[in-house]
Amino acid sequence: MGTTAQRRSCSAARTAILASADVAFRRRVREALTDLRWQVREAGGGAETLACLDASPAETVVLDSWLPDLEMREFIAEFERLHPGVDLVMADASAAAGASSRSPRRNEVLHALRRAQEADGAIWNAAPSEGEIAGLPAETNAAGKTWAEREMLSSAARMPSPGAAAARTPAAPSLRLLEFIGSHPAILDVSRRIRLVAPRSTPVLIEGPTGSGKELVAQALHRLSPRSGRKLVALNCAAIPESLLEAELFGHTRGAFTGAVQGRTGRIEAAHGGTLFLDEIGEMPLALQAKLLRFLETGELQRVGDNEAVKVDVRIVAATHRPLGKLAAEGAFRPDLFYRLAVFLIRTPALAGRVGDIEALTESCLEKMAREAPAKEITPQAQALLAAHAWPGNVRELEHVLERAWILAEDRPRIGAEEIEFDDPA
Repeated sequence: MGTTAQRRSCSAARTAILASADVAFRRRVREALTDLRWQVREAGGGAETLACLDASPAETVVLDSWLPDLEMREFIAEFERLHPGVDLVMADASAAAGASSRSPRRNEVLHALRRAQEADGAIWNAAPSEGEIAGLPAETNAAGKTWAEREMLSSAARMPSPGAAAARTPAAPSLRLLEFIGSHPAILDVSRRIRLVAPRSTPVLIEGPTGSGKELVAQALHRLSPRSGRKLVALNCAAIPESLLEAELFGHTRGAFTGAVQGRTGRIEAAHGGTLFLDEIGEMPLALQAKLLRFLETGELQRVGDNEAVKVDVRIVAATHRPLGKLAAEGAFRPDLFYRLAVFLIRTPALAGRVGDIEALTESCLEKMAREAPAKEITPQAQALLAAHAWPGNVRELEHVLERAWILAEDRPRIGAEEIEFDDPA
């Protein structure tokens, strides 16, 4: 029989831990590594990764560019101290600064990362160089974006891969999250605020005009949070009749009211461990606001028709197109609930305030439509009409106008000014 160290080394062979808060990233890399006959374990944060290594050895750890619970430098230092024999590979395929071990099968891991990036439509890029501050690249590859640019952009300095200097051209770093299109400062600030608050369980209130992307903000908050492995449950408070909203939110028992032929789990309980997105929270009736406030204070809810309290762990993200603070001051919304929800505020900008992003948004919309039909271009005259419009319906209106224009263009490869018809509220 071999020694304990030999047995641990054998059991670690071809075993990788994927350390990332991004479930989709883990899935893509896991599939690629599994095809190469690797055993794969997953961890949503730095502490969980270290616990996985303590429980069972691994040959390699693949580390995303951001962790929800630990600073990257802190994690790498602890990793190197506790597990110096484990190969640590950054998700952008660079070696971590100070890494002392290198797996003989690292090329297989790099191949899996390439496949994962190709599946995501990404382009393989050189890693950032040492001297880059706080994980924000000073340069980017002109052909595309690295994983670090596409995610949290907060990692330790990393060693450059061969030929990195020749592969790069100077450019401003992209701080925008994947959910958003455009480079207006207001959009970059939305991305920045999402990155700051996503790792926490802090309640978030999203304010912005209708059609400006509030649901996208909620999705990004969930994707970058430690809760991303659980459900994101959404409820539009304006879309459900007042008489049914309480049961929809809190659930109900059988016979709790006329028509309740069986019990039902409410949206809050369904989101246990994950995120609850309450859209149009300003439309919630005052009586129900009191019950929601009670839940936020205690973490317990009572189903309609039930006397037993249920403990639920959920992160609340709310959204409204109305000025909730003003409504609270006027008595149209509970001030105590407003302060509970607005611990962290994110405002989505109106499209009229970022006209420079319309061209990029148009291109993105046309690319999406081209997935199901032959691609179309837009003429400069049509683009000029889009740039001059006031966009009261924001990005959602732009999507509708482009879809209508696409249909009106029939089989023609270009959308002209004559196909551009704007929504008429009258």
